[in-house]
Amino acid sequence: MGKIIGIDLGTTNSAVAIYENDQAKIYENQLGKRTTPSVIALKKTRDKKTGEVTQEWIVGENAKRGAVANPLNTINGVKRLIGRKYNDPEVQKMQSLSAYKIVPAPNGDAWVEVDGKPMAPAEISAKVLRELKEAVEKQLGEPVTEAVITVPAYFNDDQRRATRD
Repeated sequence: MGKIIGIDLGTTNSAVAIYENDQAKIYENQLGKRTTPSVIALKKTRDKKTGEVTQEWIVGENAKRGAVANPLNTINGVKRLIGRKYNDPEVQKMQSLSAYKIVPAPNGDAWVEVDGKPMAPAEISAKVLRELKEAVEKQLGEPVTEAVITVPAYFNDDQRRATRD
């Protein structure tokens, strides 16, 4: 059985730890830092010779740095949208403050639009979680098979369920 990690999926920053030898050890991300910005960006690159466009998801500090040049495809604070409906006053407030688009999902949930494609907030958060998991696996040299993810005490059941999903 692989290690079980604990992840604090934060609105601004996230961290990952393992409990071993009667204490928690916070692991560093791939840049050697103990916290990772909860930011993701879709980076598009065009090959100068062929004109072919490739897409790459960037997570954390590098995504945060590129937000000025790529604001519509850089998502931060998405945890605030998890489990919320599009017409929620908090979502509407966030819409007015965000460079990226917040759109209604078919079921009325608040989703984000990245490169013209609607995405669930849980899908965006999963990219941050995956980045943290992969960094720990690289350091441990073994797979991580289970995780405990924290949520704020004020999260309702819909928000907890969406985080778990």
